[in-house]
Amino acid sequence: MLYLPDPDPTRRVLHLTLVSGLSREFAAPWSRVGLDDPIPVADAVREGRLVWLGGQEDTARRYPRLGLVLPYDFALAAVPLSEESADRAREPTGAGLLFLWPGSHGPDLDERERKALESARSLLTRVLLRAAGEGRPLRPTPHPIVLRPLPAPTPGPAEAAATMAFVRRLPGGNCALDLNGTITFITPEAADLLGAPVSDLLGALPWEALPWMDTPAIENHYRATAMSRLSRSFIAERPTGQRLCFDLYPDNTGISVRITTVSDRPSAATHVPPADPEQPAPSRATALYPLMLLAATLTEAAHAQDVVEKAADQIVPSMGAHALALLAEQDGRVRIVGHRGYSAEHLAELDGTPVSADTAITHILRTATPLFFGDVGELLVAHPDAVVEDGMAAWAFLPLIASNRPIGSLVLAYGHPRVFAPGERAVLTSIAGLIAQALDRARLYDATHQLARSLQTGLLPHTLPSVPRLDVAARYLPAAYGLEIGGDFYDLIRIDDTTVAAAIGDVQGHNVNAAALMGQVRTAVHAGAGAPPEEVLARTNRLLTDLEPGLFTSCLYAHIDLAGHTVRLASAGHPPPLLRHPGGAIEMLNLPAGLLLGIEPGAAYTAVEIPFSPGTLLALFTDGLVEAPGRDIEDAIGAVASRIGAAPEHQPLGDLADELIEHAHRDGPRPDDIALLLLRTEGP
Repeated sequence: MLYLPDPDPTRRVLHLTLVSGLSREFAAPWSRVGLDDPIPVADAVREGRLVWLGGQEDTARRYPRLGLVLPYDFALAAVPLSEESADRAREPTGAGLLFLWPGSHGPDLDERERKALESARSLLTRVLLRAAGEGRPLRPTPHPIVLRPLPAPTPGPAEAAATMAFVRRLPGGNCALDLNGTITFITPEAADLLGAPVSDLLGALPWEALPWMDTPAIENHYRATAMSRLSRSFIAERPTGQRLCFDLYPDNTGISVRITTVSDRPSAATHVPPADPEQPAPSRATALYPLMLLAATLTEAAHAQDVVEKAADQIVPSMGAHALALLAEQDGRVRIVGHRGYSAEHLAELDGTPVSADTAITHILRTATPLFFGDVGELLVAHPDAVVEDGMAAWAFLPLIASNRPIGSLVLAYGHPRVFAPGERAVLTSIAGLIAQALDRARLYDATHQLARSLQTGLLPHTLPSVPRLDVAARYLPAAYGLEIGGDFYDLIRIDDTTVAAAIGDVQGHNVNAAALMGQVRTAVHAGAGAPPEEVLARTNRLLTDLEPGLFTSCLYAHIDLAGHTVRLASAGHPPPLLRHPGGAIEMLNLPAGLLLGIEPGAAYTAVEIPFSPGTLLALFTDGLVEAPGRDIEDAIGAVASRIGAAPEHQPLGDLADELIEHAHRDGPRPDDIALLLLRTEGP
């Protein structure tokens, strides 16, 4: 298979241009490959190296997505087309070659095969470079060109007659399929067994011409045979109840099929093991459905525990497992990430085990090699000191590999002994690969989330200063989306025994940058505290415009004179505060709305002074308390005002703050973070 780069160098795509030995249908899913996708040919071209996969389990372990789509036994080599120039620099063409071997190939390339790969690479690279140098570079074709194998010599009449006589003397019937699965030859005996005229079968796909063969399991037998080039047999039952045995013999031109009745071949039943009620053998559709569902489900997992829960929900029932555990290595010891079906006591004994210990779990963490034990005896042969006290009887220990590095292990336990067939081992290894990628993303998210929350926690005030004759309560809640971090902030600054500054603000965005800028705004406000509110906002605005952060900030600043019973307020585009007078009357303070901070360096702000007599309550809040999709903001502010106005006059401010937060967005997750600062004067 020859892949050529897209003519547009900005599009990092490889196009399948030539195919030999496979049908166009098989190649269709891989006709376009992103250069950054985790696909062998993309890795080979991007990294300039040979990629070799020695079989089904190797594919499932290193490329779980490929193993999910093609769960068949074959070996693969991907080679970049590049040449060393005179100065030993690599001269890449951006193209790549992909070779497939039958499943019977060993796990390694031999010297002869390596030389053949090198010869093909060198020859095709020279052809591509020469064509490009002559101004006629090879371009991808709209559809892959399928190079058909050379036809066999045409037999003479006598040889053809002898061949037909030989075929008809064989018991049962015979037919031939090409690489597309089309019937190209069929004997009358085979047609009778299948229950259709020869004329209806020639040139047709079996599962299209015969409705009873239109099952994923039968089509999968053909696909597995065509991909692995390994002979296989299976039994299918006609609607009449007659059971037929199909023997498939492939080569690079197609598949020969021998069809007999099971009654003619009693031993044929051994090709398909009888169903075990404790261990049903899944068809390809049955096996792939949970894999695809798992892949879709894991995209929703944000946290490591989400991965555990979603993986357990899908794997335990669909794969017949009784228990699941995800483990990771941390500081040289085994750590339990999560589990389902195991007792907490049993896993507590494992948690903290040194990775150097001789156990199946630590072996996986050290070697990243899967282990399968069909019964207790097999486990004890490999690990004589293993303690089996959890009632399990078979185990799969699977490495979790992400970005070509081991990050942990997946343990599946079964309540009955079982045989792990090669296909099931590959499926389980693919499952582990999907979980590894999701877990790696989730752990990165968790680490980033923790860093962000720590950053914000460090930037917000840990405690508010105690000021005589002033009761204060503050609350902050992050948004329910993303990193759950934002730029909302509040602060209370004690200037002297009778003078206090209060500030609240909202930096645009919900990310680490917003939190960092919030810290800078809060520092600037602190530095200017004590000056008139309009000057504090103007100085902070000049600082932000000098920094050019690309984010804007709303801010409300209040200068409270407890001795004079007044408060001066200035706003930089912030929601208006609420003021409750002694006796319960409440009003929204319509302050002059200045520009948001960080837009215009010379922006001016205007302060308003109002009475702030004992018993008066001032409520400062960010828009997260009142804004929500589909909600009128004036109605929302009115609802908050009504709740404050209806509160008992001497209700603790902390209780009132909790009530206001509790009733904000009761109908769903918070789309924005919330900051709330309540201040009430007391005494004479």
